Amino acid sequence: MLFFSLASAVGFNADKLLKTITQRFGATSEQKFRDWQKLVADTAKIEDQDQQIKKVNEFWNRRIRFMEDKDAWGQDDYWATPMESLGHGKGDCEDFSIAKYFTLLSAGMDMSQLRLIYVKAKMGGPSSNITQAHMVLAFYSDPEAEPQILDNLLNDIHPASRRQDLTPVFSFNSQGIWGGVSARSTTGSTDTKRLSRWEDLLTRARAEGFE
Repeated sequence: MLFFSLASAVGFNADKLLKTITQRFGATSEQKFRDWQKLVADTAKIEDQDQQIKKVNEFWNRRIRFMEDKDAWGQDDYWATPMESLGHGKGDCEDFSIAKYFTLLSAGMDMSQLRLIYVKAKMGGPSSNITQAHMVLAFYSDPEAEPQILDNLLNDIHPASRRQDLTPVFSFNSQGIWGGVSARSTTGSTDTKRLSRWEDLLTRARAEGFE
């Protein structure tokens, strides 16, 4: 397992985050931040974790309009921070998944329960022969549990076994990167290119105000 510099729980500096988003996206983005801040507070009060992930999934699926990185950011492959996604209101599958990940951590969810998963998605359903790279967020209620999949393609959250349209490639969070998706997996990947992009994202998120 490969470790990074974020702790197992992520807090945030609200004043710093607000300053970050308004400086870059203007005063109108303040209300977007207040809505997100309320989401975090309300989610933290919910005892049922299934309801927590549902609330966060629905929020971000409504707040971001899907757009390819080239059109949204002028780059072929850009991983946006949560405040960038919130302020810009546009992003691709990575941006949705990252925003949901940081939101649930900020609401107090343990990092071991969350993994971002790169998958091959069958476009048009399980019987389709057309696939493309895609990212989703997985939630594990416990290490033995089947992951629940948070996806910008669907508002409903389903267990992985019901997502026959998705084929996992690798999974990761702020603690490491794995070749599989099992919460008990301890085999680390050595793909530094993928890790460097994630490390860059974590560095920029800390600069925004995530702690």
